[in-house]
Amino acid sequence: MSVPSSTSINRRALFRMGAGLGLGLAATPLLAACGDGGTAAEAETKSASLLPATAVRNIGLKPDLPGTAAGVPQAFYKYPATTPRATKGQVLKGAKPISAAMETFSPPPPARGKNAAWQAIEKLLGGKVDVTAVPTDDYSTKFTTMVASDTLPDLFMYPETGGVDNKAAFFAAKCADLTPFLAGEKIKDYPNLAAIPQAAWQGGIFGGKLYGIPISRMGTGGAGFYRHDLFAEVGVSSLDEISSLDKFVEVCKELTRPKKDQYAIIAGANNLLAMSAGAPCYWRMDAKTGKFVTDLETDEFRLAIDTARKLYKAGCYYPGTIGMSGAQKSQYTDMFKNGKGAYVYDGIPSYYTPSTGYVAAMAAVDKKFDPRPMTPFSDQAIAWMDNVALQNTHIKKASPERVKQILALADFAASPFGSEEYTLIIYGVEGTDFTRDANGNPILTKKGSQDVTVPWKMFASAVPAVFSTDTEKGVRYVHEAYAKMIPVMEQDPTLKVSSPTWDSKGYGSLYTLKQDGLKDIVSGRRPMSYYGELTKEYLAKGGEQARHEFEEAVQKGKK
Repeated sequence: MSVPSSTSINRRALFRMGAGLGLGLAATPLLAACGDGGTAAEAETKSASLLPATAVRNIGLKPDLPGTAAGVPQAFYKYPATTPRATKGQVLKGAKPISAAMETFSPPPPARGKNAAWQAIEKLLGGKVDVTAVPTDDYSTKFTTMVASDTLPDLFMYPETGGVDNKAAFFAAKCADLTPFLAGEKIKDYPNLAAIPQAAWQGGIFGGKLYGIPISRMGTGGAGFYRHDLFAEVGVSSLDEISSLDKFVEVCKELTRPKKDQYAIIAGANNLLAMSAGAPCYWRMDAKTGKFVTDLETDEFRLAIDTARKLYKAGCYYPGTIGMSGAQKSQYTDMFKNGKGAYVYDGIPSYYTPSTGYVAAMAAVDKKFDPRPMTPFSDQAIAWMDNVALQNTHIKKASPERVKQILALADFAASPFGSEEYTLIIYGVEGTDFTRDANGNPILTKKGSQDVTVPWKMFASAVPAVFSTDTEKGVRYVHEAYAKMIPVMEQDPTLKVSSPTWDSKGYGSLYTLKQDGLKDIVSGRRPMSYYGELTKEYLAKGGEQARHEFEEAVQKGKK
């Protein structure tokens, strides 16, 4: 596949940990920003002049389904027989070892001495990279420890669930300013990094400087998955036939068959319904006035929640799943894979993961199962820009020469699909870590499944291609879904401005407050009238302050 199933709480970890209505967030340790001298974080506009110039990357491979300048990814039915280089020479030759600490979603990798892929990558680089792979659930604590003990490595990933309470001050004190190396046309020295869309770079700008290197993703994480075979049984052969939220409710009622232990929805459908109603993802900005509104304040989002409530009252949710937490994601997605439901919310990257993805796992249960990516429906439907980047990596302050060496390493890690570098990172060494099947596609060996767990792919990444060793039709379905969603993807206004309050609370305490309240409304534990109280509480506990800071940043940018 193009990327392992890194699934992007909040918008990023939504797809990593799941999106059931019962999703809860553990409290994230927040550090006082280092070197800020007590200065409070400030709202700011992220100047376009700081952004690298994006360029199409072509290393000579022809996709089966082309990508677009708008962001639809390339798709491949087969892995290239030959793997061209995407970097030149040994970019780390003569450099002292580089240290790196990254999150991993996999078990700890074998050490360098027992890891053929690691050794081959360092041979191609011409230098050593000492990688610390930290389980994702432990990374925030590890990051806190590294910052407190002043032991940050040369290259590190910022925690998905948050790290410090003043990012701008932290980055200014501890991290290299990448603006002189990457802004505008300067990024041409790193052509693989130059293939990262500008929207992904915006999240790395703080204090008027560029600090972050994105782990880029597809822009939108999608709208979940549905059983096409079951929808066809009730007369829906195409999602285009679902013209409204009311029609979706009717379809779900027909798909709910308690006597067969089968229900329309596993866990939750809030995000699908919100996108289908045309509701924003967290925030919407009026381009003329610069005014911000939260999703909770829009009529579209309220309609989505009211619809979810109707679905629950009609018995369309599999019993008990609405209360499942993100930690139970594998449990409720397995229920869908085993035929217990017609729809589940999860991120597209998990669709075609070899062996464990939806296509392979469901074919093993019953070959009649036909899972496909869901897309938002109705004339008002939009797609959310909720998967622009998994997170950013950062370079510890160093001399210009050292920064260039580490950027060269990041450029290596961001090599495109099918390149020699990408192949080593994802599949390892041919003959040792992987073999090729009858179609020429790489298949990991037992050793390879261990060797490739070194998190090189977290150093940096351009937009992945769509590819699967399991299913050609699955590749086509995913490409079709992106081709439908990317053109209606609503831009995230918060990418161009920052709010310290939102940075510290938006994807933490505010997210938890909102999700818990919505769960109570949808499940009927509270009346729909509570929606207004929830909105007021959300604004009072940080939403209103975040709004003020976003709008303040917009006004600053106009001066």
